[in-house]
Amino acid sequence: MIDHTGVVSSDFVKSKAFYSAALAPIGYRLIMELAAAVTGHTDVAGFGEPPKPDFWISGGSPNRPPVHIAFRVSSREMVDAFYKAAMAAGGRDNGAPGLRPHYHPHYYGAFVLDPDGHNIEAVCHEPA
Repeated sequence: MIDHTGVVSSDFVKSKAFYSAALAPIGYRLIMELAAAVTGHTDVAGFGEPPKPDFWISGGSPNRPPVHIAFRVSSREMVDAFYKAAMAAGGRDNGAPGLRPHYHPHYYGAFVLDPDGHNIEAVCHEPA
């Protein structure tokens, strides 16, 4: 089981604003921030469903190649809301909300590239 994961961003402030907006519709919020003075390396921000962050961003040289992170949600409406919020926050389309039956008959996902090109997805595996 994965406990937490994250990405490195070239512009920490911009990415923090992007993820705050993009993840809000799926119930994630900024839970914790730690300054470089605390981590000994760089500023970090943790997002998740309270009380524990499980998705982190940090400042620095972005991951190369960019990574793919998928957030599982409970409804197709949440996928749609994620996509709309992420696009409004400056994300770039990498696959509008819709069925991806090549994965399985109920796979409904949306893909957005974050400010550093990371492929961020919201996915619902439930039937309509």
